[in-house]
Amino acid sequence: MAELTQDPRSLGLIARGVKTPWALCVAILLAVAVLDPGNLAEVIRFAGAALLHTGRYILFAVLLLSYLKATGAEVMVARAFEGREVRMIFLAAVFGGLAPFCSCEVIPFIAGLLALGAPLSAVMAFWLASPLIDPPTLLITAGALGWPFAIAKAVAAVALGLFGGFVIKALRGAGAFASPLRQAPTSGCCGCGAPKAEAPVWAFWREPARRSQFRQEFISNGLFLVKWLTLAYVLEALLVSYVPADLIANLVGGEGLLPIATAALVGMPAYLNSYVAPPLLAGLMDQGMSAGAAMAFMVAGAVSSIPAMAAVWSLVKPQVFATYLALGITGAILSGILFQMV
Repeated sequence: MAELTQDPRSLGLIARGVKTPWALCVAILLAVAVLDPGNLAEVIRFAGAALLHTGRYILFAVLLLSYLKATGAEVMVARAFEGREVRMIFLAAVFGGLAPFCSCEVIPFIAGLLALGAPLSAVMAFWLASPLIDPPTLLITAGALGWPFAIAKAVAAVALGLFGGFVIKALRGAGAFASPLRQAPTSGCCGCGAPKAEAPVWAFWREPARRSQFRQEFISNGLFLVKWLTLAYVLEALLVSYVPADLIANLVGGEGLLPIATAALVGMPAYLNSYVAPPLLAGLMDQGMSAGAAMAFMVAGAVSSIPAMAAVWSLVKPQVFATYLALGITGAILSGILFQMV
């Protein structure tokens, strides 16, 4: 008799495989082929053309990120948390948009800073700015939505960091958040630790270990970006083909505060990968979404990302976590309003 039971580990591997971006792309295209075969070629053409258009941004982003990792440039971020508090807030907000950290590296890095007595104001500035933008995200956003939107998002990231940092500074001055830290973890979720206190090696190619790291980062980050952007553009093609423009325009189109606030509130629970969001927002804007609503959606979604919120929740007390979310949604709405006005 054939064995009818399955190893739970095998079922888990199959389940994880089905949820991969590649598998989802194939499933979506198969569904279109079955349900609307006449539109399959157009969906593939749309997604392929968009991916080719973004290709140069992907290549440059991967090269830049690989270079930053191979040189150890992320250690420079620690310098933002030295000196006067106001100076720390400004530098933390700026470096938050430049640091090439993965989401798990941020956890032990921030935990170490808080444990060593770094002010919560500067830490919050970094925390709010970091999920919003980094060099690869900037380039992908520019490729999908144009440089004005990408630059505005980078400005919004720094501005949100400054806003959060100075709000926390004022609250601490009034006696709040005297002991913000729960417990400082010693390692990240993938074994990453805080940056080592050694200077970056800009000429990384002189060291075999760093050359090897550059290759590994180039391959892993290249595959990561290509697979997620492929899924993003397939989803954008579906959005343009099947979602009525009037629906989007009525929900988050037009002028005023309501579409922007709606987009921010929808964006927080409906978080999208930072590399998936720009192409989908491009499709929504083509369907009638206002520019301010798109900015609010993107800012709110990034702040409420699972890694970002998990990092905050795991390290700080609930009142700090609630303040983080309040600052994020307020900053998203303000960013949307200002971008709409400009």
